[in-house]
Amino acid sequence: MTLPSKPEDTAAAISDFGTRVITRIKSVYDPEIPVNLYDLGLIYRVDVRPLEGGLFDVAVDMTLTTPNCPVAEQMPSRVQAAVRMETDAREVSVALVWDPPWDQSMMSDEARMQLNMF
Repeated sequence: MTLPSKPEDTAAAISDFGTRVITRIKSVYDPEIPVNLYDLGLIYRVDVRPLEGGLFDVAVDMTLTTPNCPVAEQMPSRVQAAVRMETDAREVSVALVWDPPWDQSMMSDEARMQLNMF
């Protein structure tokens, strides 16, 4: 995929790739909670930067429900591996952040429904 020359077409290409990245992130589930990390509200930022040749660099900031999470070491690498499955991704970095602290208000409505939290 090569990036178009028109700014509006480039924006559409970035948007399309960003949507695909989020879909990949949604394939990663917390092993203790039957909800994906994105809908749990654990993904704080997904930054997609276009490069020459239709490739993209991706930077993700994510958190965990608690710093004492038993799978804390595994989750960033699982997100990174999922995003790397996008063939147009060149560099993928995932940073684990703790600010702002996660709370249940960050969950999507879908996640709340899955967990009967309404």
